[in-house]
Amino acid sequence: MFENRKSTLYVILAGIFITNAIVAELIGGKLIFLGPVGNFGPYLMSIGVVPWPVVFVTTDLINEYFGRKGVQRLSVITAGLIAYCFVLLFFAMMIPAAKGPGWVTDAQFDAVFGQSQWIIVGSITAFIASQIIDVTMFHFFKGLTGEKMIWLRSTGSTVISQLFDSFIVLGIAFYLSGKMTFSEYITSGFTNYTVKLVIAVMMTPFIYLGHWLIEKYIHEHDRKKQLANNGQ
Repeated sequence: MFENRKSTLYVILAGIFITNAIVAELIGGKLIFLGPVGNFGPYLMSIGVVPWPVVFVTTDLINEYFGRKGVQRLSVITAGLIAYCFVLLFFAMMIPAAKGPGWVTDAQFDAVFGQSQWIIVGSITAFIASQIIDVTMFHFFKGLTGEKMIWLRSTGSTVISQLFDSFIVLGIAFYLSGKMTFSEYITSGFTNYTVKLVIAVMMTPFIYLGHWLIEKYIHEHDRKKQLANNGQ
């Protein structure tokens, strides 16, 4: 029963992880202005930052309960599924749209989903690199603190990994492709990272909530069994 509960838990966390990661990649090509903040701004950032808080939480929970291999296996699968989504979108754009009043035209569809090869390469590269860094730093901090200070290994690994993620994806997708100047690239990179950093800190209570819910879920069977044995 315990193993079945852990398997179910992994499937649930994996589903949440994959869904948010793919959505983040699909909407990442849209740039928005953040601010102004006080006398500063507005700052340019990707809307793809929005779903990443959920990815932060699920990555840390999978790390905690399924270890390095659990995260690495899921990261490879997710990267493959992201590539698969882009392949499907490519073929979808190759097929002419039917024309009708109020129907989506080829131009409208391509404008939303027609991300360049640079964005695809940048997204997948940044995702894989940040996940490798995240899992490495997570277990580094856990090795230092043991089972204590959950916030340090969860938030600390995110703070470091997302610094690389923010600059890798923008560097490949927008700077190298000529869509951003170097100044815009640096400013946007720090903006994306700052937003992720703030969100990561704000999500810390949800990490503890997730731990509490999971512990209650996977040990509920053992607790009921023990109570039943004590009642005999």
